[in-house]
Amino acid sequence: MQRVIKPCREFFLVQGGPEDNVAEYYQQQVEMLEGFNEMDALAERGFISGMSKEERERLARSETLAIRISNVANMVLFAAKVYASVRSGSLAIIASTLDSLLDLLSGFILWFTAFSMSTPNPYQYPIGKKRMQPLGILVFASVMATLGLQIILESVRTMVSDDDEFNLTNEQERWVVGIMLGVTLVKLFLVFYCRTFTNKIVKAYAQDHFFDVITNIIGLVAVLLANYIDDWMDPVGAISLALYTIRTWSMTVLENVNSLVGKSAAPEYLQKLTYLCWNHHKAIRHIDTVRAYTFGSHYFVEVDIVLPANMALQEAHDIGESLQEKLELLPEIERAFVHLDYEFSHKPEHAQAHAL
Repeated sequence: MQRVIKPCREFFLVQGGPEDNVAEYYQQQVEMLEGFNEMDALAERGFISGMSKEERERLARSETLAIRISNVANMVLFAAKVYASVRSGSLAIIASTLDSLLDLLSGFILWFTAFSMSTPNPYQYPIGKKRMQPLGILVFASVMATLGLQIILESVRTMVSDDDEFNLTNEQERWVVGIMLGVTLVKLFLVFYCRTFTNKIVKAYAQDHFFDVITNIIGLVAVLLANYIDDWMDPVGAISLALYTIRTWSMTVLENVNSLVGKSAAPEYLQKLTYLCWNHHKAIRHIDTVRAYTFGSHYFVEVDIVLPANMALQEAHDIGESLQEKLELLPEIERAFVHLDYEFSHKPEHAQAHAL
């Protein structure tokens, strides 16, 4: 029975001036010890402790309901904003409607890629389809960036042209204000609702809803200012929303590029893996290599461990296989590869590593 380390958070919470660096250091140590305790629990029980099966199923149903409510709301509110765009002819409202279209399409992409990843084909895709999601997001982001640039060009053309003045009738104004305020209130409710969950996908929906609240307010303010003060405020609002949309999706592209090119895991995560490997079996003499790199939304892990040179093949195989199975129990890991060796003074195994 391994002793569980219980770090005291309150003791490490140091506040004020130059001591902030000390507080940050001790906070990192607390998180590292918690990670080690998690690895000890995995080694001892063979699974990561958490909720019961019934609790997980109940939580999964509520999370699925939140996602479905968000998707249905996005469709209804998008239709309402399309109507507001047609009634007003405002470029700012059109740009806000484009942002709602992004939510719909991104939700469809997440559903399609999740469906593709859930239907594996080990013959055509032997390492799975985990890269489908970031690849779909990259394609989608490229299309959305093009639409955003088109709105910017149209807004600039409107600003320099001598077209008719922007003017809403009282009826048009009532419709636009009513629709945009209604959409904003519904989105604000969804923000608070989705933030009650810890699931990353539901949290992402909460963030999208929050961004929609911002873009809806900006679009409504821009169209009202253009109607009562000056025409140029409508295309300026549209340009602001388009730039905001392009920036948001550019950051998303960068995040997903990292997941496609195989970026290394954080040092803290590698520490946890090294700790797990070292405490896996008393026969392990040395840990030569521990790598974890992104493969879609999960990690591939490569571990090289050193065992006694005279150990029987069967015993060495069992140690390596059980370590692989243990690593693959971690939710962040898609696949683990364990290489067995009897010494660690040789050059790297892979040919490309000699050039590094």
